[in-house]
Amino acid sequence: MSFDVDRTLNLTTGFLADRVDRAEAEVAVVGLSGGLDSATTLTLAVEALGPANVEALTLPGPTSTKRDERLARQAAEAAGVELDTIQIGPSAETLEDELGIAVDRTVRGNLQARLRMAAMYARANAHDGLVIGTGNKSELLTGYFTKYGDGGVDLLPLGDVYKTQERVLAAELGVPEAILERPPTAGLWEGQTDEDELGLAYTELDVVLAGLERGQARETIAEAADVGGDEVARVEGMVAASEHKRATAPIAERGAASES
Repeated sequence: MSFDVDRTLNLTTGFLADRVDRAEAEVAVVGLSGGLDSATTLTLAVEALGPANVEALTLPGPTSTKRDERLARQAAEAAGVELDTIQIGPSAETLEDELGIAVDRTVRGNLQARLRMAAMYARANAHDGLVIGTGNKSELLTGYFTKYGDGGVDLLPLGDVYKTQERVLAAELGVPEAILERPPTAGLWEGQTDEDELGLAYTELDVVLAGLERGQARETIAEAADVGGDEVARVEGMVAASEHKRATAPIAERGAASES
C-alpha cells in the first residue's frame, strides 16, 4: 500500500507536539514491548517533543521474554532516551490468585495489558504527562487490542496508519533492523503472533480494510487482496463486532426535557 511518508511523518509529529502542548503536559510516556508499534511510536514522540520530554518504560510480565526486553532497550537507545523497567509480574500473579476464577491465556494476557495501562497512567500522573498509545489502524479497526489495556491511552499518533504503512515509516525513522524483522506479536503467550490470530497476513488484511473503508464491493476487495470473499466478510464482521472497543461507554440518556 503506497502512501506519502514525509506527509505522514509531518502529520504525526505535528499532532503529538500540538496535543501535548494543548494539554500543558510535561512529558509523554511510551511503553516499549520490543515490537515495531512501540518502537515507531517512541521514535515519533522523540522527533516531536525531544528526548528530554519523553519517558520510555518497559513493563515485563510473566509472559515476557528476554528478547522483548533486549529489543525494547535497543529501541530506547536508538531513540536516544533512557529506559525504565517496571515489573508487573508480581502484581499480575497476586491478582490472579485473588480472582478466584480459572485464568486462561487470554484472560491472563488481557490482565497484564490492563496492569501496564495502570502503571503507565500512574507514571504519567506523577510527572504531569500523557500516555501515548502505540496502536495502528489495522489493530484499531479489527479490535486487536485490549479494551482499557493497550487501548487505554491519551493519544494515538499511528491510529490512522495501517501496519504495512507503519513498517515503511519505521524504516524511514531508523527503527533498529532487529525490530523491523521481528514477526508482529502482542506477547500474550509463548509463540503467539498477530497474523496467526488475525488469520491473514497484514499485507492482505490492510488491503481488505482499506477497501471496506472506501465502500468497495466485497468481490472487488477480495480480488485486490487476493483472498476469498469469505475472508472479506470475516474481516467485516471483526470490524463490526469490535465497534464497542473504539467508542466511549454508552450512556442511558434522559434528555433535557427530563429536567424541566
